Amino acid sequence: MSQKKKITIETEDEESPEEESAETEEVPVAEIVEDEEGLSELEQAQQEAKDLRDEMLRMHAETDNLRKRLQKEKQDSVQFANERLIKQLIPIFENLDRALKAPDTNVESLKEGVKLTSDQVLALFKKENVEPIPAVGEPFDPSIHEVLSQMESADHDENTVIEEYSKGYCMNGRVLLPSRVVTSKKPAKPEPDDKDNASTETEAQA
Repeated sequence: MSQKKKITIETEDEESPEEESAETEEVPVAEIVEDEEGLSELEQAQQEAKDLRDEMLRMHAETDNLRKRLQKEKQDSVQFANERLIKQLIPIFENLDRALKAPDTNVESLKEGVKLTSDQVLALFKKENVEPIPAVGEPFDPSIHEVLSQMESADHDENTVIEEYSKGYCMNGRVLLPSRVVTSKKPAKPEPDDKDNASTETEAQA
């Protein structure tokens, strides 16, 4: 029997699988550009987030400073609310004090000093739009009058102010102090006397 020989032909062009895996794969240029653009967009977004955070912190600090300033102004307003009015009252008080300390004070000079002080106070009231509240002869109004007592009167309608204990004042239409008044009420009907009734009945029987 003849033996067949197996002939193996090797070619130089063929490469083994190990050599193929050892070769470095080339990355397309387009993919590198895309990665760089993605990184740039991320950095830009991070910077915008940082800027936004800094802006929020700045606004928070400004708001806190504004709140503190308004709180202080409110405290000052409450503490010095009457400062302007007190400044106007000081000269009036000094005039009254000088009148009381005068060595040659008599009744007439004292009255004159009090009258001068009263005129100054009234001028101040007028300047500040302070006006007296009408009372005597006016119908009772609980928003501007305070009733201290009632008095029977046949000459007045019921609930009419017939006497004023202390004057009330309003400022720019707002009540500062109500008038303290006495109001009228209808007179009570006289009750029949028992003795008069008995005598009347006796005379009728006779």
